[in-house]
Amino acid sequence: MSLGRRLAERTGNVQHDPARTSTGTETDKAKTSPGRMLDVQNQINQAKDEAIAAQATAAAATAEAAEAKLQLEDARKKIEALEQGGGSAGAMEIDISTLVEVPGRRRVLSPAEYSELRDNLEKNPLIHPIVYRPLGDGRNEIVSGMNRVAIYRDDLGRSKILGIPFNGDAKSAEMGATFSNLLAPSLPDFEKFRQFERLQHESGFTRSDIIEASGLTKQHVARILSFEKLPKAARDVIARRPDRVGGHAAEDFAQLANTGNADAVVKAIEALVADESMTQKRALELAKPKATPKAASTPTRTISIGRKKFCDVSVRSGVVGLRFAGSGSDADANAHEWADKIEAFIRRELETQGGE
Repeated sequence: MSLGRRLAERTGNVQHDPARTSTGTETDKAKTSPGRMLDVQNQINQAKDEAIAAQATAAAATAEAAEAKLQLEDARKKIEALEQGGGSAGAMEIDISTLVEVPGRRRVLSPAEYSELRDNLEKNPLIHPIVYRPLGDGRNEIVSGMNRVAIYRDDLGRSKILGIPFNGDAKSAEMGATFSNLLAPSLPDFEKFRQFERLQHESGFTRSDIIEASGLTKQHVARILSFEKLPKAARDVIARRPDRVGGHAAEDFAQLANTGNADAVVKAIEALVADESMTQKRALELAKPKATPKAASTPTRTISIGRKKFCDVSVRSGVVGLRFAGSGSDADANAHEWADKIEAFIRRELETQGGE
């Protein structure tokens, strides 16, 4: 908001106060005029101060966002440069037994992705060294390459892996690793959501900082953040297979969960994760509330006199209905006559039953 607009809003309601001038002489009124002018000037000065303070706050917020963006981009570029071989001159074999993993940092691969990476590592030399941060006690924190290390150690039984040391501090390592994951093109939307949370909780950046630095569109961010509207039980299931639930499906699941179908949503997502043949569309159908089945209608019975229809008898929802043939006064007369007869019949039946 501009300074001029703030001043206009602040002073727009400054009016002559009749209460102060309703009594006394014209001389008294004249004496109060400087006071009123002083009040107006004080309000203008206050508005100026508020506008300047607001501008300073906005400028500080903009500067903080810009600084956050620079820090995130710098950390990401350092990790990517090392991963892509920018520091390959310093790469060397490192004992896998010294490597430790930060919980939650590793990207969850689908079975197909994991199998493809394992086959590639088994047959070919490591093209991109892992990145690690020496902790100073003989251990080395894995900054990038958790899945490569796991395959080397658990599937291939190897004791060493090619790695490059990262010389930044813990926060830079966390920012670089997490932000690089966030911007990976093939990363599932749920993993991007998880990286958003990690950057917020582990590095102290606000959501606005991360969005500004990532360059992601508002629509993409909204789709990613739809996962936070799901029940925690549903997110826990998706965490096992992030590739099975995309952001668009998460939006639909969240809408269903927030309209009283949370349990059905969790069960549908469990089925989707467990069954590779199930589609997201089918899972969404499972999560939708089932329509209440309509009561089976009873066929209408027709009573005739010879070949001429006398009336139709119907039963629905505890109501016995009679519709007499004909039209106008004839049908109405029959209806009234038979209503009396039916009432008399019911009363006789009830009296008989009561006597028994």
